[in-house]
Formats: sequence, structure tokens, C-alpha cells
Amino acid sequence: MTSLHTTRVRRRRLGVAAAAAGLFAMLLTAAPAVATPDPGDAPATEKVSSAQAAEVRAAIQDGEVPGVDEIVHSDNIKHLVNIPKDLIAGTNSDLAFQGKYAFSGNYDGFRIFDISNPKAPKTVAQVLCPGSQNDISVSGDLLFLSTDSSRSDNSCSSVTQSATVKESWEGMKIFDISDKRNPKYVAAVETACGSHTHTLVPERKDVYIYVSSYSPSTTFPDCQPPHDGISVIKVPRKSPEKAAIVNFPNLFPDGGNPGAPTNPGVSATTGCHDITALPSKDLAAGACMGDGIIFDIKNPERPRVIDRVQDNVNFAFWHSATFNQKANKVVFTDELGGGGAATCNDEIGPNKGADGIYDIVGKGDRRKLVFRSYYKIDRPQAATEVCVAHNGSLIPVKGRDIMVQAWYQGGVSVWDFTDSSKPKEIAYFERGPITTAQVTTAGPWSAYYYNGYIYSNDIAKGFDVLQLNDRRTDEAKRVRLPELNVQTQPDYFSGSGH
Repeated sequence: MTSLHTTRVRRRRLGVAAAAAGLFAMLLTAAPAVATPDPGDAPATEKVSSAQAAEVRAAIQDGEVPGVDEIVHSDNIKHLVNIPKDLIAGTNSDLAFQGKYAFSGNYDGFRIFDISNPKAPKTVAQVLCPGSQNDISVSGDLLFLSTDSSRSDNSCSSVTQSATVKESWEGMKIFDISDKRNPKYVAAVETACGSHTHTLVPERKDVYIYVSSYSPSTTFPDCQPPHDGISVIKVPRKSPEKAAIVNFPNLFPDGGNPGAPTNPGVSATTGCHDITALPSKDLAAGACMGDGIIFDIKNPERPRVIDRVQDNVNFAFWHSATFNQKANKVVFTDELGGGGAATCNDEIGPNKGADGIYDIVGKGDRRKLVFRSYYKIDRPQAATEVCVAHNGSLIPVKGRDIMVQAWYQGGVSVWDFTDSSKPKEIAYFERGPITTAQVTTAGPWSAYYYNGYIYSNDIAKGFDVLQLNDRRTDEAKRVRLPELNVQTQPDYFSGSGH
């Protein structure tokens, strides 16, 4: 068994700085405004106290914390390359893949890489099209981009405009990428409360899009409460300009989790943050602020909730979901602090801001989500390092449940949850704090396994490629997909990808 490299990562206790603690409290108690990233997901910069800054510097000097931007990793991971941001200079977000290409979302647009040589990715195109958070996916000749910031219109030259203005726009943008060097903007669909994230359910003639958004307000004409569902868009592949909303299913007839004061520290459910579909099983899982759900998508226009769970003790914000290959487990992530606070430390502990592992028991409409355990990286981060459970994907290994996951400045973690009750990390990669003077949002937003390599989109540093060499995952190198949108999980061993 490959051992974990532990040089310079035995970190001592580092408390949450006063400024960071204030930011953390604000993110837990204040309702996020529409068209802003998560409660969260927005770059945060807050000064820490001089004492906390001194403690971080001392820990670096003592070798207990990696130095500023110093790379540390387990012996079974190799960092191949980093490609810094270029013309598109905003916050890096999600990733999608197709053939030899990787598509990198960014709050200012998107970038296409040729990854035919993973050690030396080449930029193919950069498209300026502002609109946070530009969650990205691809299907055939189409690329889809989420806009979750209120804009003056649906063009790529729009400017910020208040959501209180009826004429403001946010929603889905659609590009033709048949020519990867020259993407063409072909269609847009406005959706209620914008599109924070989206999930594809692709079919032969059409692509269905589940649009996740939240945080309505009576002052927003296009984002009125209660907003207890998702927008379903149908996109004809041959006529994407005809894309249109075909349904807005109500997933929470009772209004969902009420949040505070009933459940202090828990986000009230006013929509979903992210959905993962498993089309081969006609199943989807939704991470919906204060609730986790699974639903039937046999009829993609009319998704139907099967079961729903809450965790009002340890989960603050249900952020994303990942099925195992057999579809008898779901990993839900908790975005404690909303992507703007240092939550991977001894003060917060191992159960808050963690992954929750749930078994799916029963069959058909009797399937239930049953909690088994939490998983959280066990390398406490410095008070200046924003750290949170974020986007990850399965690593395709038959008979085992292994995934790779981004943790912002907590880095990239590869972990095994084959035993739902005893998850364990088997590899990691991370950088040291990018500063000792302030809390700054940085680190991997997404970390995904695609055709033999791990690709990570670092919020601040750019595009990273990692190589995992471990006997427990080596067979995954033989699995090849023609396309991968992680929120549309493929059946890795059927020979098909989505």
C-alpha cells in the first residue's frame, strides 16, 4: 500500500482569526442575495489579527504549515503542470471535458484547453462573457454556461444591473463549439433567480437542463418567493435557438427546511444549489440548501422526489452530490461558511463542513437515504486559508467507491468510501497559504478525474494537472470517456459517456 507523504503537513492548532470568525458568522446568518455566489463562492478577503498572522508565520517557520504557495502532496500524486490565468482573469469555477479538450469556467467567461498532452495543455480559445459563476458543461456541439449575476441584458458585453429592475437578465447561455477555436453564442434562456449551477440530462435529439438557483426576494421581479423548485429547459440539438423552459417542478411543497430560528445555523431551502443526474439509473440527487433529496428522472421533464433528508446538527448548506457507481450511495457536501471562511480546523471539528455519506436502501419509490458517516480532510488549515468541501468526481474503479474532491485551500483529496461507515483519505495535493496576513478565497474549486488524470481548476492559481499513481486506482487509467460533465454521471463501465 502506498503511504501518505507527511513532510511539512503536520499542522498545529490554528484558530479562526477574529476577522475570519466575524465573516464566518455573517455567512451563516445572513441570507445570500440573489445573483451573488453561494452564501458564498465569492472571493473573500478579510484581514486577520496581528497575533493570528504571527502564529501562521511561526507555524511556517517551524515546518508545521507549508510555506506561502509551497506545494505538498502524498507520494502517490505528482503535480504535472499549472497553467496560470491569462486573458480571462476572474474567479475560476467549474470544469467539463470532451475528447481531448477541457473547458474551464470563470466568472468572466470560459477557456478551452487542448489536453491531448496532459503535461503541456495548450489554450485553444478564451471567451469573455461575464456573469458569475459561469458553471459550465458540454454536450456534442453545444456548450452551456450559467449566469447567476443580474445583468443589463443577455449579451456577453452586458454590465451589472440590479435584480430589482424588471429588464435585468440572468439564466442560461448556449454556445456552438463545433469549432473549438471559435465558439459562437447562439441562444439564451432567462430563468427565475438566474442559474447558479445546472445539470444536463442528455438524450438523442434533445438536451434537458436542470437549472438550480435560489434566494428569491419580493423586491426581485424575476425571482419571487417561494421558489421551491428548479427550471427545466429543453434544448433541441439541431435548433438550440429554440431552447425554452418546459417545466418548473415544485420539489418542496411544504417549503423545505425553514432554517433559523427553527434550525439555527442551517440555510432555509429556497431552491437547489446543485443537482447530479445518473441517467443510466433514471436517478438524480439534489443538494438543496437545507435539504438533500433523490428523485426519479425517468421522464426528464417531470422529475419526481423519492426521498428527502436533513441534518440540522452538522450541515449548514447542502452544496453538491455524488453517486457511487452502483447508485446505492450518495455523498453530499456541506459548504459551511459558503466558501468564504476557514472551516478546516480544530475549532470547527471533523463533522461540520464535511461530506455526509448516505446509503440508498430499498427499491423504487421506497428507496430511502440512510446516513452512515462524515468525511473531512484531516489536515487542519491555517486561519488565513479558506477551506470548504467542494466539487469532486468518482474515480472509476470496479468494486470500490473512490472519489477525488476539491477543498479550496484544503487542496485536492482522494478518498475511499467503499465502507460507508469508515471513509479514508488515500492521497492529497495542496498548496500552503497564499498569504499570512488575510483570509483569501483560493484553491481548487473543482477536482475531477478524466481519462487517467486529475484536473483541478484553482480559483486563483489557474489550471492544474495531477497524476495519481496508486495500485488501488491504477485500473481507472484504462477507462476512457468521450465526454464528461461531472454533474451528469456516466456509467463508467458500459462503454458510454455523457
